[in-house]
Amino acid sequence: MLIYVDEVRALRFDDGSPVTAASGIAPLGAGWLVAQDDATVAAWLHEDSVTPVRVLPPVAGLDRFTEAAGTKRLKPDLEVACPAEVDGEPAVLLLGSGSTDRRMRGALVRLVDGQPQVQVTGLGPLYAHVAARLGLPMDQLNLEGASRHGDLVRWFNRGNLAAGVSSASVDVPLQELVPVVLGRTDAASVSVGSPRVYDLGEVDGVGLAVTDAVTLPDGRVLLSAAAEDSPNAVDDGPVVATALALVDGEEVLAVAPIPEVDGHVHKVEGLALREVRDGHVHLLAVVDDDDPDTPSAAIDLRVELPRSFPR
Repeated sequence: MLIYVDEVRALRFDDGSPVTAASGIAPLGAGWLVAQDDATVAAWLHEDSVTPVRVLPPVAGLDRFTEAAGTKRLKPDLEVACPAEVDGEPAVLLLGSGSTDRRMRGALVRLVDGQPQVQVTGLGPLYAHVAARLGLPMDQLNLEGASRHGDLVRWFNRGNLAAGVSSASVDVPLQELVPVVLGRTDAASVSVGSPRVYDLGEVDGVGLAVTDAVTLPDGRVLLSAAAEDSPNAVDDGPVVATALALVDGEEVLAVAPIPEVDGHVHKVEGLALREVRDGHVHLLAVVDDDDPDTPSAAIDLRVELPRSFPR
């Protein structure tokens, strides 16, 4: 599997302020909705514009949270952006990481008369159910990515090999999850499938762990992964390398490094599929550099799949 970086662009809102900590991306209307894991607002990329979309109310009067300011513990940590539907209309499902009690909320963003409309609810019982299915204590839960598989969302726990936690996923039915986020049913009613576990290897002694996922037309999945030297599910650490992995079920078919750009390792945390054409998968990726002063990057990635796995 070969990976090419075709273009890298810094993301800024129309007022010039940076989009930071981009952690998930999914189509919204004719554009893309980007989740920021350090903020209560998302970024909507559309018509050569980048506009804020309020997803959650301010926390302690703040909309952005940093470790330097001592406010990181307050952040909602929205890590997942996944395509969904509300009453037959396209929507984006945003989900928190679950790594603390504050990070267990879900939001649905859809367009009404061309403008984003958001509904939010707490999902604590669902996160507890997911942790139980994965066999993890709550303080090891760190749900960072998701891929859409028909009527299912495959929800990925990042894992941390240094802490003995492998990357893994569970399937959750959309027809059960969407009504919960809309406030129509209870979070405890959502069923959670059996776990899948992924062995992605390591780089320089640091384990690769899943940061996001996207489903290919043939049903296989491309995972983004980062080798981040972090002691737990909350603290950041140095990122040694990033990669994409092609998986079929639990089987890892191929792993390849994402090329560095100007000597810099970009920690890809969000993946969206643009198209599959001429034997190449075209992806739009977004980057969280764990730096509140650096605009997140949008990267056009092109993936040439191994010829031994043509499907």
